[in-house]
Amino acid sequence: MINKHIIFTLIVLMGLVGYTQDLNKKSYSLDECIAIALENNLDLKSADLRANSAKVNHQQSKANFLPSINGNFNLGVNDGRSIDPFTNDFINQELTFSNMGLSLDMTIFNGFRLLNTAKQNRLNRKASELEKEAAQQDLILNVTLTYLQVLNSKAVLDLTKQRYQTTKEQLKIQKDFYENESGNPADYADILGQIASDETSVLNSESSLNNARLALVRLMNIPDNVNIDAKSILLDFEKYNLSAIEVYNEALQNLATFKAREMRIEAAKKGVNVAKSQFTPEVSVFGGVNTNYSSAAQLFNSTGTSIVETGDFVTVGTQDIPVMTEQTNFEAETIGYKDQLDNNLNTVVGIAVSVPLFNGFRAKNNVALEKIRVEESILELERTHLDIKNAISQVHFDMEAVYNRYQSLLRQVEAYEESYRINEIRFNNGVSNFLNYVTSKNNLDNAKVNLTNAKYEYLLRVKVLDYYRGGVN
Repeated sequence: MINKHIIFTLIVLMGLVGYTQDLNKKSYSLDECIAIALENNLDLKSADLRANSAKVNHQQSKANFLPSINGNFNLGVNDGRSIDPFTNDFINQELTFSNMGLSLDMTIFNGFRLLNTAKQNRLNRKASELEKEAAQQDLILNVTLTYLQVLNSKAVLDLTKQRYQTTKEQLKIQKDFYENESGNPADYADILGQIASDETSVLNSESSLNNARLALVRLMNIPDNVNIDAKSILLDFEKYNLSAIEVYNEALQNLATFKAREMRIEAAKKGVNVAKSQFTPEVSVFGGVNTNYSSAAQLFNSTGTSIVETGDFVTVGTQDIPVMTEQTNFEAETIGYKDQLDNNLNTVVGIAVSVPLFNGFRAKNNVALEKIRVEESILELERTHLDIKNAISQVHFDMEAVYNRYQSLLRQVEAYEESYRINEIRFNNGVSNFLNYVTSKNNLDNAKVNLTNAKYEYLLRVKVLDYYRGGVN
C-alpha cells in the first residue's frame, strides 16, 4: 500500500514538472527556427568573420598599388657637446633642435607581385563567401533535419501515450473482473506488467523528444530553458523520382562547396605567380622634402666700421707706432623658427632598383611550396567530389529502402489493426486469453511506431538529397 502511495506521488510530481515546462514552451515554425539559427549560430558567425577577413585582405592588396607617403616631425633639447645642425660645427652648449620631413615611396614594377597578390586575394575572398554560403546551407539542412526529428519524436510519443491510455482502459476492465473474482487473476497481473512496460515506453519517448529539442536549441543558440515545441508541417510523402547520378549532377552545378574548392585552386595558382616574382628585379621611385631648425643658428648683421689696432707696429726713430686697421662690426641676430624651415628646405627624388642575386634558394623553394599547395587544393576538390558522390549514393539507396519498408509497414499496420480488433473483442468476452490480446496489441503498437519512424526517415533522406541539389525546400 505504501508503494502505491509513493508511485502516485511521483506521478503527480512528474505531472507538475511537465506542466511547468509547458508554461515555458514556445512553438516555432520551421522557417522561424531557420531564421533564428542563421542569426545566432556560432559556427555561421565564425564563417562570416573569415569572409570579412578575406574581404579586408583583398582591399589591402588593392591599396598596395598606392604610394606610401609618410611625414615626420621631432623637437628636442640637447645639452653638451653636439653638432650644430645649422653649421655642422661642434658646439658645447644647450641646443634646441627640430626636424621635419615628408617622404614618398612607390613600387613601379616587382614582377607583377602586387597584381597577382590582388588577384589571389580576390579569389580567396570569393572562396570565403562561397564557404559562408555553404555553411548557411549546412545549417539550414541541420535545422531542418533536427526539426523533423522533433516532429518524429513527438509523433512516437503520441503513439506511446495512446498505447498507455489503451492499456489503462483495459486495466479498468480487468480490475473489475479481478475484484468480482470472475476473471483470470493471471490476466490482471499480466496487464499490470504491461502498464509498467508502457510507462517505460512513454518515458523513453519523452527523453528522445527532449534530446531532439535540445539539439535544435543548440543549433539556434538560444537559452536552454526555452522549451522548443515544433509546429506540425504538411509533409508530402511521394516517391522520389530522381536517380543518384541526377542528384549528383545537380550538386555539381549548385552546391557552393564545389565552387569554393574551385576558387581555392585558382587562388593557389596565383600564389605560384606571386612566388615567381621573387626572381625579378624591383623598381621603385622615391622622393622627400626635409628641413630643420637649430636654436644655435644666428645671423650676423653689419653695424658699421671701427679703427682697431692690429697688434703690429712700425718703429719711427725710437718710437713704436701701432698699425691700425678698419674692421666691420657685426651684431648677432637669432634666426626665427619659420625662417629656418624656409631657408633649410631641401628635396630629394630618385629611382631605386633592387636585383635579387642570391637569397639561399628562398625564392625557388617558395615557388615549390606554392605548387604543392596547388596540388593539395586539387586533391581537396577531388576528395570533395568523391565524398559527396558516395554520400548521395548511400542516402539515395537508404531512401529507396526506407520507402519500400514504409509500404510494407502500411500493409502490416492494416493487418495488425484487424488482428487487434478481433483479439480485443474475444479477450473482453473471455473467449481468448491475455497473452493473445497483448501480443496482438504490441504488434499493432510497434508497427505504428515503426511506420512513423520509416515515414520520417524517408523524409529526412529526401531533405538531404534536396540539399545536395542546391537547397532545402
